[in-house]
Amino acid sequence: MTLTGNLLIGQRAVTGTQAAIHAINPATDTPLAPPYPGASAEHVAQACALAWAAFDEYRETPLEQRARFLDTIAEQIEALGDELIDRAHAETGLPKPRLLGERGRTCTQLRTFARVVRAGEWLDLRVDNALPERQPLPRPDLRQRQVALGPVAVFGASNFPLAFSVAGGDTASALAAGCPVVVKAHGAHPGTSELVGQAVARAVQQCELPAGVFSLLYGAGREVGIGLVSDPRIKAVGFTGSRSGGIALCQAAQARPEPIPVYAEMSSINPVLLFDAALQARGDALAHGFVASLTQGAGQFCTNPGLVIARQGPALERFIAAASAHLHQAVAQTMLTPGIASTYAKGVAALGDNHNTQTAASGLPAQGPSQCQTQLFVTSAQAFLSDPALQTEVFGAASLVVACDSDEQIGEIAEHLEGQLTATLHLDEADLDSARRLLPVLERKAGRLLVNGWPTGVEVCDAMVHGGPFPATSDARSTSVGTAAILRFLRPVCYQDFPEALLPQALQHGNPLGLRRLLDGQREG
Repeated sequence: MTLTGNLLIGQRAVTGTQAAIHAINPATDTPLAPPYPGASAEHVAQACALAWAAFDEYRETPLEQRARFLDTIAEQIEALGDELIDRAHAETGLPKPRLLGERGRTCTQLRTFARVVRAGEWLDLRVDNALPERQPLPRPDLRQRQVALGPVAVFGASNFPLAFSVAGGDTASALAAGCPVVVKAHGAHPGTSELVGQAVARAVQQCELPAGVFSLLYGAGREVGIGLVSDPRIKAVGFTGSRSGGIALCQAAQARPEPIPVYAEMSSINPVLLFDAALQARGDALAHGFVASLTQGAGQFCTNPGLVIARQGPALERFIAAASAHLHQAVAQTMLTPGIASTYAKGVAALGDNHNTQTAASGLPAQGPSQCQTQLFVTSAQAFLSDPALQTEVFGAASLVVACDSDEQIGEIAEHLEGQLTATLHLDEADLDSARRLLPVLERKAGRLLVNGWPTGVEVCDAMVHGGPFPATSDARSTSVGTAAILRFLRPVCYQDFPEALLPQALQHGNPLGLRRLLDGQREG
């Protein structure tokens, strides 16, 4: 299809009137056509009004129709073929095989939520039949279900132009919950966003849903984003990005007359703990796996292993030497945007200039614009505990090794950490007691704990948690990946002594939808 540079307000293509976004090919540092003029305050209001008008009808769509809608979005994205992959490659510099895999993950997410919608478990249906003879007081008939919160504003991420963007996990889970979505496209990949947005719009039309179920906006600054979060018709926000961006949205959401939840994934350095026996037995293999994880995708993953914690000694020195040898051969990779590359360079310069760190190794130097030279630094536990700057996330292929004097000092480091998306433990059987002592701390610090693996790579499934305490996310009770992500956009409603004719079908006495319910304390089905 021909890219137009237009906003999508429901089914209408609208030309923006504000400053335009120009995608940049980061591999060549050249602009890509067309320009994408930004949305005005009036455009934001129109999209939000349309979403609100669609809400009551969309949230009560039959489960099969809503599930089919999610399946249809996936089909429409796949139908874009090479055009989508080519444009995403040009806008992000990401390799085409990576983008093919990401497209597959995006469509898997949509189909997974279609399965979830059909099953209906997310409705959390509860029925307590009336007990008119109960003494001293009778019990009324009480029935509960989960209902959609309302229209959701979703912000596309820079590092996943498909899986965390226009039709990514936030959009898929919000639509599954019955919430219309207004997406603010990320400025780094507007063409990719338009292609996917058109696919979603076609699915809306094919499934005969209200036009306001989906809109797509562009904006060069923060005005569109703040306008969305401040609009009274928006009832929740999904965001993946920087800590500063997430905090700004949280502040705007809390300043409203009616505050709303912001589910922001923001900052994580994902500590990796190397226990003594594992480090002694397989330090070289650990070094190889660490460098592979660190350099994957130029380190542009929110689960990148940005911190390694281990006890000082010959085994750690061998690990650092082996990691350095691998890292010296690491080819500089193109980063997503010139801005991200510039921020990465400033971050590694700050670590390199810090008197508390030493540079252990550097990868091969950059050979082109916007490239990331891999870096490894070393510091002491005392320095890490005393210098808050050493916990600052460097978004890219850079990591810091913290050498500790004792297990007790490793425990101090763990307690000192900010909230994280992940914490990884590399251990052998002889390390189990040491790991067991640390687990209560790590459970308080991270949303996902891994043993003998690497944090990069987030599975789309029922048990996955992609979240964690602040500043990893703004709400540690939630996940942005996995089927539990739908819970962010729901709230419970109780119906007391309702006549059968007014009850939602899922709560009617005969259970006409055949869904599993909690009936008088016992699970049906």
